[in-house]
Amino acid sequence: MKSCPDISHSEKGLILSGNTVFTLNGGIMTENLDPFEIAVEQLGKAAKIMKLDKQAFEILKSPQQILQVSLPVRMDSGEVKVFTGFRVHYNSARGPTKGGIRFHPEETISTVKALSAWMTWKTAVVDIPLGGAKGGIICDPKTMSQGELERLSRAYVRAIGEFIGPEVDVPAPDVYTTPQIMAWMMDEYENITRRSSPGVITGKPLTLGGSQGRGDATAKGGMYVLKVGAKKKNIDLSKARIAIQGFGNAGQFALKLVKEHFGSKVVAISDTKGGIFLESGIDYDALVKHKQQHGTVQDFNGAKNISNEDLLELDVDVLIPAAIENQLTGKNAEKIKAKIVLELANGPTTPEADVILHKNNVLVLPDFLSNAGGVTVSYFEWVQNMGGYYWTAEEVYEKLDKKMTASAEAVLETAEKYKADPRMGAYIIAVQRVADSMKARGWY
Repeated sequence: MKSCPDISHSEKGLILSGNTVFTLNGGIMTENLDPFEIAVEQLGKAAKIMKLDKQAFEILKSPQQILQVSLPVRMDSGEVKVFTGFRVHYNSARGPTKGGIRFHPEETISTVKALSAWMTWKTAVVDIPLGGAKGGIICDPKTMSQGELERLSRAYVRAIGEFIGPEVDVPAPDVYTTPQIMAWMMDEYENITRRSSPGVITGKPLTLGGSQGRGDATAKGGMYVLKVGAKKKNIDLSKARIAIQGFGNAGQFALKLVKEHFGSKVVAISDTKGGIFLESGIDYDALVKHKQQHGTVQDFNGAKNISNEDLLELDVDVLIPAAIENQLTGKNAEKIKAKIVLELANGPTTPEADVILHKNNVLVLPDFLSNAGGVTVSYFEWVQNMGGYYWTAEEVYEKLDKKMTASAEAVLETAEKYKADPRMGAYIIAVQRVADSMKARGWY
């Protein structure tokens, strides 16, 4: 058990030890995994390293605005069901806020707040003129019909309509939301405002002003960051063995793109039901077909079934967490054998795990840098919508490569300058940019 020199008591039994928060559950000390508390803790650590003005820190540790709405929706059965939705504007000093909308049965305001904070740092670290926001609805889209999803999507926009807009707050797809849902939301917003506003939302279908290159943008941006990280660690990616946790948009495209970009071999991948290991390498097309037929990656021809926990601890060169938050923790960080962790998921590594991984010389390429390709191409889509002029996929990828490569190099240089890990390097760059914007506006 860790010694706890600085102890603060509360009704929750909080104990602070160094940079890690623990809670007491029946006398057992456990690592705190509350997403927003982790986000504030990371900010506080960066603020201390960079000697951030205390007034700036006080502003930045809380969201600017939080909206909670009740959404009555008539279901196909005729019953009216009331859903709870959220939208959080974290900081708008650098421009209109930007962030996805999540449909998830276990959505919480803490998660939405944390993700809105990380969006603020994400847009700042890649130096695009937007702030951070996030939204969500507590629902299970897997159990809902297309008609129910459309009615829910439109109800959400009616409820938050005055909270969003092309020059105010620009939503986008996220967990379990799609280009079709974005299309319904844009249409509802235009019905309310009685004007064409394609820039109100991004991640739309191409026919409604979506951008080329948006579908694989998150994973594509991660590839450019990985290239910089591999150079730092002297890893030949053409010979690298890779494990990917998650088979959603980011994980699935990562499986495809690591081979296309570098010739790397993915030996393990997982979804919510478990994972597989295949030393000879996993074929993208064959696995996608298998998943469509069986609803899981498990029992793939020739592969060994493994757990998500097993996957994280495999002896590979690169580990790509592309699922959910809090996967690398104080409990398993010592067992991580990968030389590089490319975080395509949001918040997959806890503060205690960060300390352990850095000590063990594992290069963690942090989430709000590594997965910023999505918001960067969303920004490109917004720019194209506002200007009414559209780019080819090649133009989008070229601009994305330049933006992500320059940002990754700056993050690693800053981390080295401050003798910190890359997450703190990313925070220092992002927080300084936001603080400078707030200072120029006279907020402090």
